[in-house]
Amino acid sequence: MHIGLIGLALVLAVIVRSSWSPATVDSWEQRWQRALGALLSPFLLLLATAIAVLQMGHHGQMMGMPVGRIGCLIALGFLGSGLVLVVVLAALGWRSRHRVSTYPTVAASGQMARLLDIDALFAGQVGFWTPTLIVSRGLLHKLSAEQIAAVLTHEQAHYYYRDPFWFFWLGWVRRFTAWLPNTAALWEELLVLRELRADRWAAQTVDPLLLAESLLQVVQSQVVQSAATVPAHSYSVAFGGAEPLTRLEERIDALLEPGDRPLVAAPALQWRAWAGLLIGLLPLLTLPLHS
Repeated sequence: MHIGLIGLALVLAVIVRSSWSPATVDSWEQRWQRALGALLSPFLLLLATAIAVLQMGHHGQMMGMPVGRIGCLIALGFLGSGLVLVVVLAALGWRSRHRVSTYPTVAASGQMARLLDIDALFAGQVGFWTPTLIVSRGLLHKLSAEQIAAVLTHEQAHYYYRDPFWFFWLGWVRRFTAWLPNTAALWEELLVLRELRADRWAAQTVDPLLLAESLLQVVQSQVVQSAATVPAHSYSVAFGGAEPLTRLEERIDALLEPGDRPLVAAPALQWRAWAGLLIGLLPLLTLPLHS
């Protein structure tokens, strides 16, 4: 019976992921909640199913049908692989943070940052809850003082929203469920919404046109320079690093578009994300069916 429960959870996870499609006509808030729900709901559904199966164990019956060890072994393998993955990612993040701590400090636009000795234009936050700001030598030498201030204001937005921390966990879910449909597309959707939010936050205090010009220069530099010289991990948030053309166009259009489209949670829309998360926890309700 446990194998049937696991199979049902897998089918539902695939259906949820397959039913998602990008909808650029929605507001940023709606897009964010739809993408977040589609990424997390299947993961929580599988996680809750594995926990429920292990909690019920391999003795007794479920709805009058016998249970066995195979379902428990599958659930244990699922949870164990997830634990191993998060430990590996955390270790990589800690090693990256330790390496960054050896970089020399430099003052950039009134902020203290770690200096990355590369010619490419790079600025990013590396770490978890309290990330470290990194700027490259090329950024400080090739951009004007106003452009540097615009880029670092964008990075302040990532710090304000704690994006490195939250996207570490979302990145873990993304890797763990990479075999499900639309995982890569959902990840790109969340990344572009993250950057749109940071751009809009920065545009409250800096010229949006200046920010767009700086973004173009940084991305052009990333194309010319070797990608191997620039940090790119789920625990780092970089300004314009490895930016796909469609994401870059959307960011620039949003910066140059008049009007205000804040990515602030609207109470009337929050039920979308919460409903998806609650659906993912439904397997826990099967616990009373075991005897």
